[in-house]
Amino acid sequence: MFGMGLLKHGKVLLVSAAIALSAGSAMAEQGATLKTVKERGMLLCGAHPGRYGFAAPDAKGRWVGFEVDLCRAIAAAIFGDGEKVKFVALSSQQRFPAIQSGEVDVLPRNTTATLTRDTALGLNFSPPVFYTGLGFLVRKDAGVKSIEELNGAVICMAPGSTTEQSVARIFAQRNLKYTPIVIENNKELASAYVAGRCDALAKDRDALPGVRVYDAPNPDDHVILDGTYSKEPLALAVRHGDDQWYDIVKWVMYGLMEAEENGISQANADAMLKSGDPYVRDMLGVTGDFGAKLGLDNKWLYSAVKSVGSYKDIYERHFGAGTALPLPRGVNKPWTDGGLLYGLPIK
Repeated sequence: MFGMGLLKHGKVLLVSAAIALSAGSAMAEQGATLKTVKERGMLLCGAHPGRYGFAAPDAKGRWVGFEVDLCRAIAAAIFGDGEKVKFVALSSQQRFPAIQSGEVDVLPRNTTATLTRDTALGLNFSPPVFYTGLGFLVRKDAGVKSIEELNGAVICMAPGSTTEQSVARIFAQRNLKYTPIVIENNKELASAYVAGRCDALAKDRDALPGVRVYDAPNPDDHVILDGTYSKEPLALAVRHGDDQWYDIVKWVMYGLMEAEENGISQANADAMLKSGDPYVRDMLGVTGDFGAKLGLDNKWLYSAVKSVGSYKDIYERHFGAGTALPLPRGVNKPWTDGGLLYGLPIK
């Protein structure tokens, strides 16, 4: 009887081992979106038409910015080449129809992940890639020091955005009144504020320095009010219905975070291929088959980091101390440094 128990237990162990072996060697089937992107030979990325530091064409027409680099990282993970991406400029009202219809493959366009967008709009969101919140830009000579002093103010904002909802909520909570001026075009919105059509400009707080530096004739005439008045976790959106594509976008973002946490950068990516750390070697595709599980080359993350760098590289490139728009990282630091960025383990 005792021997039979061992035999039965042995069978269980053999079955478990077989399942583990099968899971370890599984390769993702190519989903519809990845197939389309590969056949096209290019990733289509929805982009903000002009949000300084995040996405905008430079003087030569080349797209640059934090969110631009995230798209290039995805392209590099797929093709081994971060330049195989086309940026499609989208207004705040155009962005959701564009991702829903397949006009673009991925939407990083400073989009806040919310329950309604996740469900009613049929979107899946990557992990948050930038944490920000509502802020207000005002003229220094107005002497406004707090949101309470904006009672009765005219406030400029973009339509179809969480900014509209957040302003309404915050003013209602404080029993304050305001008059909205809603303008779709980003340049026209900034121009309306600068021209004095409104008393304050409401935007994500980390977008306001760009308006102050690039759109106002004299940046020192404008100040950003203290305080952050909403939660705006910015994330990349993809359509419901293609789990493999969602996995690719999600894990490229996690991979950029994990690269920073493990000391991998654009500058040392080649050297780190020779790392003695088995986790780093797995991440970079020297060992393991994690790319195959996504339907990509096993050096998917190496290609992404080699193309645009780790999360830290990307942040410092666009918001570091030596840039025109220096932004302290704050909560956009790794969890190991007191921030909210937490890349899930690649194993």
